[in-house]
Order: sequence, then structure tokens, then C-alpha cells
Amino acid sequence: MAETFSSGDAQCLPIYGGGGTTDSNSPYALLLRLLRSHSPTSSELFSYLGLFVSVGTLLFLLGIAVTATAIGFIVFIPLIIISSPIWLPVFIVVGVFLSVAGFLVGTLALASWTYRYYRGMHPVGSNQMDYARSRIYDTASHVKDYAREYGGYFHGRAKDAAPGA
Repeated sequence: MAETFSSGDAQCLPIYGGGGTTDSNSPYALLLRLLRSHSPTSSELFSYLGLFVSVGTLLFLLGIAVTATAIGFIVFIPLIIISSPIWLPVFIVVGVFLSVAGFLVGTLALASWTYRYYRGMHPVGSNQMDYARSRIYDTASHVKDYAREYGGYFHGRAKDAAPGA
């Protein structure tokens, strides 16, 4: 903002290249004031410089990586095509081995959790299991009581229907 003095006049800085005029309403003066009020500090300038250098370095490394990958594919595609009858069985054997190993680890983990649950050691998630069991038991007893009191779910549903239905 422009400073005001005791006489009430506003002091404006001269605009360079403007012929020395101090007209505070000119668009150049407004633009200059706006630029000065939003100019970054020296620490912000250094952070922008660091950001620029970091992004430039990473883009350069990305270009090198993409170029090396493309050249590698060009060089090794004939070798991959020639040796493909070997790679396919290797991938199948490795995939089957990893699948079996994963299922085995999962089965052992499930067996261990079940053993600890039934021995009363309270493994992780046992409270949710107890809650689900109690909900199932409550629902089953509700169904049994309803069947006993009203003659079942399927025999006498007419009284449950809405009037006029």
C-alpha cells in the first residue's frame, strides 16, 4: 500500500521507464505495487531453486532409465524369443511352488489360530468370533421361539401380512 503522510498525500515510488511520473492510478503503478507485495523472500527463492534442481535431476534420471530400458529390450528381445521354451516351464514351476507355499503358510496360520482359540489363549480377533457366535445363537433362539409361539414361519403368515394385502 502507499504510505500516507500528515498532509494526506500518498507517496508513490517512481516507475522505471515511465518518464518519472508518479501517477498512483496508472496500471503500471498498480502492477508494480502488486508485484512488490507478493515478492518471495530469499528463503522462498532458495526453496524454489532447490525444487527446480531436484525436479530437473529426477527428470534427467527418468530419461536415462527409459532410454536404458528401451535399449535393453532391443538388445535382449532375440535372446528372450530364442530361450522362451525354457522360460515358460520355469515360470509355471515357480508359480506353482509359490502358490503351494502360500497356501501351506495360510493353512498353518489358520490351524495355529484355531488351536490357540480353543485352548483359551485369546488370539487376535477372538472377541469378534465370540460376538458372531452369540449373534447366531440369539437369532436361532428367536426363530425357535417364534416357531413355537406362532406355529412357524410358513404356517400362518397371513396374520403377518399388511391389512388389505
